[in-house]
Amino acid sequence: MVNIAITGANGKMGRVITRLIEGRDDCCVMAGIDINTDKNGDFPIYKTPFDMPTPPDVIIDFSHPSALEGLLSYCTMNSVPVVVATTGYTDDQVAEIKKTAEQIPVFFTFNMSLGINLLVELSKRAVNVLGGQFDIEIVEKHHNLKKDAPSGTAIMIAEALNNELGNKMHYVYDRHSVRKPREATEIGMHSIRGGTIVGEHDIIFAGHDEVITLSHSAASKEVFANGSINAAIFLAGKEAGLYDMSDLLAAQ
Repeated sequence: MVNIAITGANGKMGRVITRLIEGRDDCCVMAGIDINTDKNGDFPIYKTPFDMPTPPDVIIDFSHPSALEGLLSYCTMNSVPVVVATTGYTDDQVAEIKKTAEQIPVFFTFNMSLGINLLVELSKRAVNVLGGQFDIEIVEKHHNLKKDAPSGTAIMIAEALNNELGNKMHYVYDRHSVRKPREATEIGMHSIRGGTIVGEHDIIFAGHDEVITLSHSAASKEVFANGSINAAIFLAGKEAGLYDMSDLLAAQ
């Protein structure tokens, strides 16, 4: 039985994770961490991880980028593995996450969905087959409350494709201020915000007289919650290092 603490326990994702864990027999929620300490289950909720009397086996973080420093500090001091699932981090924060992985196990990905990570692998295969002869555009759609744009997932996809292409590409965000023909080394990224869209990502490969589109659509937050729980089970007991969904998939 893996004892899990959830940061952002009273947020939307925290509540979904709590509900899903209730239906499992391989893990349980031993504590929540949230600035709102109202209980939403059979476990205590603390304002900070340092308030917990006993360290958990692993922490799932679905909170806010501003909480990262304290979270990583606690996990490092107490040798607690952490699943970092929050989005909207700065480059400096991402660097700090990777540095922390030198001391403790850290599971970090911009998207916890199994389907999205399969989409990334398929798009990498596509870019190798197409040989850089197709223009690449990424379109992401999310609900009207999402603050960061483009999404972390869109950035993750772009970086994966750029790496496959020898890191020679550059990113263009929208095109309203661009008054010139598209360059071959561009990866375009476009953000749409509206309604209650959970998350949609399209990767468009546009060539001469043909277009190939790879798409993923999430119908609910459960796909991300389940991914984070599986990541927590996987991470518990691991050695220090930076892990992602490819490691989880390889272990299954």
